[in-house]
Amino acid sequence: MLQFFKWLPVGVLISLFTIWGSMAIYYGDSRTSTLQTVLAVGFALLGVIAVMLLLLEQWRFRGIIAYLLIGIVVLFWWFNISASNDRDWIADTAIMPYATVEGDIITMHNIRNFDYTSEFEYTPAYYDKSFNLNELSSVDVVAVYWMGPAIAHTMISFGFNDTDYISISIEARKEKGEGYSSVKGIFRQYELFYVVADERDVIRLRTNYRKDPPEDVYLYRLPQDPEKKENAKTFFMEYVRKINELKENPEFYNTVTTNCTGNIWLHAQVLPDSVPFSWKVQFSGYLPEYLHEHNKLDSNYSFSELRKRSHINALAQEADQATDFSKRIRANLE
Repeated sequence: MLQFFKWLPVGVLISLFTIWGSMAIYYGDSRTSTLQTVLAVGFALLGVIAVMLLLLEQWRFRGIIAYLLIGIVVLFWWFNISASNDRDWIADTAIMPYATVEGDIITMHNIRNFDYTSEFEYTPAYYDKSFNLNELSSVDVVAVYWMGPAIAHTMISFGFNDTDYISISIEARKEKGEGYSSVKGIFRQYELFYVVADERDVIRLRTNYRKDPPEDVYLYRLPQDPEKKENAKTFFMEYVRKINELKENPEFYNTVTTNCTGNIWLHAQVLPDSVPFSWKVQFSGYLPEYLHEHNKLDSNYSFSELRKRSHINALAQEADQATDFSKRIRANLE
């Protein structure tokens, strides 16, 4: 019994690594193959045997060494899985956006503006548009809920002269025939993708067309202090930098570490007044409340009142394909 407790921490470490390693082998490298399934089961059995051998003094160190050697092979394989921009992508992430910069003029290429008839039926469309960085007039946080208060998909919308808006949504890039899974998203199944879209696309999709389950969309305006306009420009250019970087150097999406809200917080670290990291960043549904606590949203209202004013589903459904869609969804926040 003494030996059991002596080697218990080692057994726990082996067990945890076995769980991670088995799932990494099974899910890793984009698609799960029969070979990966067999190897994942084999590695899980190896972990069980290694733990059992801890109780046998004459086999203990042999078991540990054998397990470590195979574990090193798994890690070597894992860290050599490469992200790619060249896969058979689903249509809504098939075309990568990028930007060209000429002084203060930023031209966004491949802004998505699909014409939807339902969530999965649409006519793909893209356009290019130039924005004057000096005309950046607003930064808004869009939070989308579909599974309770703790989890939300978060996007950022940038407004220029309060007339032209683009929304940037950080998403998992999926291949044709591939669905989204939060578990798979931990194990290098998806590439990281920044959707740069017209608000009539990326917001209207969620308010007007997604029905199973329906999604509640909230738009929170960040007060723009004229003295801090440079911060908004810096924040926007940080997005531009990342968008261009991903076009040349693809990265993996990760449900926990590289996701829609975590990356927003990382981009905001270029700002001198960024909020500190909190569990409310990880549990993204609470991000708007967290921003309100740090006086980043309209402090003239309690958060509960601001939340009611920020709910835009009805306004978006009424505006639908109107050319002034972006203005109309902000009617309660003017």
